[in-house]
Amino acid sequence: MRFKRGQVTIFIIIAIVIVALIVIGFLVFPKIKTNLGLGGTSPSLFIQTCLQDTIKNTVQEISLHGGSVEPRFSILHDNEKVEYLCYTSEYYKTCIVQQPMLKPHIENEIKTDIEDETKDCFDSLEENYRRQGYEVNLKRTTMNVELLPKRVVANFNYTLTLTKVDTQRYESFSVVLNNNLYELTGIANSIVEWETTLGNADTSTYMTYYTDLKVEKKIKSDGTKVYIITDLNTGNKFQFASRSQVLPAGYD
Repeated sequence: MRFKRGQVTIFIIIAIVIVALIVIGFLVFPKIKTNLGLGGTSPSLFIQTCLQDTIKNTVQEISLHGGSVEPRFSILHDNEKVEYLCYTSEYYKTCIVQQPMLKPHIENEIKTDIEDETKDCFDSLEENYRRQGYEVNLKRTTMNVELLPKRVVANFNYTLTLTKVDTQRYESFSVVLNNNLYELTGIANSIVEWETTLGNADTSTYMTYYTDLKVEKKIKSDGTKVYIITDLNTGNKFQFASRSQVLPAGYD
């Protein structure tokens, strides 16, 4: 019994020491405290929540339009303007690539389209913290958007400093969207290569190698082909137009 009482006493002492160390840590090193603010939401999570739907909608719009928010040179398909990624107006000839830097072009399109909403979200972030009595210093420098494997990432090289009792500093923000636009545009580029060399692409070949994809080809009356690449797991799609090696009416 004495041994058991001794064990209990030791455990109590250890527990008291642990609690004391935690309290001392918070008193001596106040900066290790995480002040979430905004009803328990960190600044990073606030921006993620504020911007993710905007980025998702922009990505969907760009994917349906062939890589641009507002296509400059397009054909109408299912009431959507679908941009030409490869085109020739001449018969018999293979097409010329219209958007040779598709990935950087899409990244810039997303960046441009979300700029206004980005400003509104960071303005709202500042206002919320000021209402809670914080001194807020937000330095806005550069932002960029990257298409990466299975995700779209918006990076903001902004620095946020919050001061109340202590000071907290956040040196960058990122918003991540789970979307495989990177992979879909890679397939689109491959199809365009076939269009420029052979004037056509075999969609069944892609579905043989990529069993989770559905690749369709819709031929319009002027010989334009609209390619539709769909991820069967997520429903994400990317579509674009090409007019290549078209034969005059009456020729097969």
